[in-house]
Amino acid sequence: MNKGQSPEPLDFFIWTVEDVGMWLETINLGSYRQTFKEHGVNGEYLEGMSMFTTEQILRFIRRCHMRWGDFITLCKELRRIKVACLKGEQKVRRPWWAPACLSTVFLKVAKSNRQSRVVSLKLEP
Repeated sequence: MNKGQSPEPLDFFIWTVEDVGMWLETINLGSYRQTFKEHGVNGEYLEGMSMFTTEQILRFIRRCHMRWGDFITLCKELRRIKVACLKGEQKVRRPWWAPACLSTVFLKVAKSNRQSRVVSLKLEP
């Protein structure tokens, strides 16, 4: 990920805390950027939110001082990204840290991994 460049949506499960902050800005939830950073909310954490219990959701909302409407917006945007991943609406790209000599191998594995990880999230229609 280049500094200042928005994170690739379909790579959300490897987003850093900084990537999550940039994404929050793009979905008009930038006011939570610092709070998410302080609590270490990264892409892996966002991915796991789909499996949260009611108690965990309430704890997250309290810890981040979120309004319900903002939490719903966050969930809708996450779902939009996951659905796009399932449909294959964006191409897989090699991350900046992956060596160029492994591009072909990485892209094949990443594409199959994306679909299997998103399917495991048990998205509801």
